[in-house]
Amino acid sequence: MGGSEKGLSVPSGQKIRGPQTSAVPLARRLCILKGIYPHEPKHKKKVNKGSTAPRTFYLLKDIKFLLHEPIVNKFREYKVFVRKLRKAYGKSEWGTVERLKDNKPTYKLDHIVKERYPTFVDALRDLDDALSMCFLFSTFPRTGKCHVQTVQLCRRLVVEFQNFVIASRSLRKVFLSIKGIYYQAEVLGQPITWITPYAFAHDHPTDVDYRVMATFTEFYTTLLGFVNFRLYQSLNLLYPPKVRQPPGSPCPAHPGAMRLSALSASLARAVAPAHEDEVEMDEFPVEGETAELMDAKKKEQEALEKHKKLFEGLRFFLNREVPREPLAFVIRCFGGQVSWDKSLCIGATYDATDPSITHHIIDRPRLDKQVVGRYYLQPQWVFDSVNAKLCLPVADYFPGVLLPPHLSPFVTEKEGDYIPPEKLKLLALQRGENPGEESEEEEEEEEEEEEGDNDKEEEEEEDESEKEEEIKVGSQCPELPGSPQVLPVKVTAGKVQVEDKQRLEQEQQSEEKRLAIMMMKKREKYLYKKIMFGKKRKIREANKLAEKRKAHDAALKEQKKKNKKARQA
Repeated sequence: MGGSEKGLSVPSGQKIRGPQTSAVPLARRLCILKGIYPHEPKHKKKVNKGSTAPRTFYLLKDIKFLLHEPIVNKFREYKVFVRKLRKAYGKSEWGTVERLKDNKPTYKLDHIVKERYPTFVDALRDLDDALSMCFLFSTFPRTGKCHVQTVQLCRRLVVEFQNFVIASRSLRKVFLSIKGIYYQAEVLGQPITWITPYAFAHDHPTDVDYRVMATFTEFYTTLLGFVNFRLYQSLNLLYPPKVRQPPGSPCPAHPGAMRLSALSASLARAVAPAHEDEVEMDEFPVEGETAELMDAKKKEQEALEKHKKLFEGLRFFLNREVPREPLAFVIRCFGGQVSWDKSLCIGATYDATDPSITHHIIDRPRLDKQVVGRYYLQPQWVFDSVNAKLCLPVADYFPGVLLPPHLSPFVTEKEGDYIPPEKLKLLALQRGENPGEESEEEEEEEEEEEEGDNDKEEEEEEDESEKEEEIKVGSQCPELPGSPQVLPVKVTAGKVQVEDKQRLEQEQQSEEKRLAIMMMKKREKYLYKKIMFGKKRKIREANKLAEKRKAHDAALKEQKKKNKKARQA
């Protein structure tokens, strides 16, 4: 970006480029905070004056927009403060160091948030990246890559947002991927999707500029603070929430860690505010399509209310090897109660010996001591049940059982797409059918058909052998002289052929389509062929996946037969 250290003046022109000057970090930071992004020109070599060196281009009008930003003066004051502080440290003037630290220049980003998001709905629409970045920073260890205060602030804000989602029952979808856990919540009619990393040890990559990420996080934490405040107000909740230390919990060495642990433990204790009695909507007599739409909306609303109460009345206990926080968050979002071992983390509400526990979540092949009257399930059952909007059969999720595929709830199959059998089974369960019994009946029918085919083959072989014997016997008998020969001639009455109107109509439509394609312009014909090629490729891919799945199922069935024969032997 052009300009000197004094200001952000730029040369005239439509687009400007960013030379590596001392003002670049300041200008780049300001662009990030103000929401100004680089622009890729159409003629890059022309704008770059024939050079092929990598450059970052911005629109001139965007840079002029930064000239009157009041936060620029604060950045300059901070730059002077750092220079004076470094000089005082070099001269060992400790009194000057303390005085400078007391008078450290500060600034706020509140006015930038209000400027970029005039309405609250605008802020909600742009909350996806803010949540993902804050969740990422909240998992960073205490290293020199980012400030500890930033990590603690991100941790506090994301747990506060999670508590709101629990209280408002806003969660809709969950998906466990390689990158992390995807969540989607519906807040004030706006879908908000974010990703949280798994709780693994961090290996910081060296090719990532953490200063740029920290600048984004600085703005995102301010935005998320505003959003959390408004969301808590919408439920008449106190913000920031005051979390007390549970009695009998160990006291960590750092008080900030105590607060973060208490916030994390609050996921098991968050309770939705007492709602007023639901008022039934007035229904007016309507007819035709409007009535159908009203019925569809009513059914959709009833299904949504049922989904929000998916785990109501169920009590879960999490074993120490399962991911505690994601499971506690998801279970509480749908009305279930959850607890864990007291020695694992503060906030446990009941012990593993509680007889009212209905579901015990473990991630081990087997458990030595099991309590009668509760289900022992793998963690995937919780996430799959949320996505299916019903409590799935528990037999597929017992400890040590090979789990079914974890289907993504963000994928919607269209006409012509390949739909895996597991998705078809799930759709049947949602319709209230029992696909398990049907699959068993189909397997039995297939076995009977195979046995019947074998019997038919044997019968056909016997018939063929009998026919061969008859032919041999017939060939031994000579024809008598003078006997009349009967020719195989048969006269049948003619039939009137009825014209197939549907076939004629299809032929006419195909002919009209062919003529319409012939009359297309060259560009339109090119686009049409491109669309049709994409459709055909999509069909080929779906057929390929179906064939692969068929081969896999056939191999699996063959293996089951071999195992069955081995057991019988």
